[in-house]
Amino acid sequence: MMNIVIYTGLSISFNEAKSILDADYRPPVKRGDIYRLLEENDNIDVIGIIDGVFHQSPAVAHKEILKALKEDITVVGGASMGALRACELYPFGMIGVGNIFNDYKTGVIDSDDDVAVALNPDTLEQMSESWINIKYNLDLAKESRIITGGDEKELLSIAKDTYYPKRSFEYTFKKSSLSPEKITSLTNYINTNKFDIKHDDAKKVIEYIKKINEKNE
Repeated sequence: MMNIVIYTGLSISFNEAKSILDADYRPPVKRGDIYRLLEENDNIDVIGIIDGVFHQSPAVAHKEILKALKEDITVVGGASMGALRACELYPFGMIGVGNIFNDYKTGVIDSDDDVAVALNPDTLEQMSESWINIKYNLDLAKESRIITGGDEKELLSIAKDTYYPKRSFEYTFKKSSLSPEKITSLTNYINTNKFDIKHDDAKKVIEYIKKINEKNE
């Protein structure tokens, strides 16, 4: 079996991740973590980056990932910090997976704030909503004719201007000019049909790494 280390715990729980692939799962990556990993273990085959720290401490540096790539370690990213770094470093060999990676690559999103959420550092519980997840859910609401294109544009602008730890569907809706009736309909729709794009992409990253592992068994 390959030696695989995956940084996550926020977009997908360790328990669910382990049910897909048996690997060394670690909390969201931060500056210096990959340097320390390479110093501690010279037998790493694959590094998966899903979640990372954005503002609580310095984010994982590009040089750390490039060092891993130079040591012939496969580095796969997606869903959150992994998608951002994969978009920046795929020309150098990092592998990007999922819709959010493609959104960064095509310019649909362009900053770390678009995927950032507040988290409880002890439990890794998500305490706010990411802008990209709000966007995917509002896209679906628009397709279902719950809101108009103009409504979506306003809501996304409000969410974008909201400091990420305060960002939520409820806060965004309350700040909008939507009627109480439309807010109720939209809230009910989201509660019933909510889609978590970061979780979906996190699973894709783990499944991609699982295929790599199976090919090398």
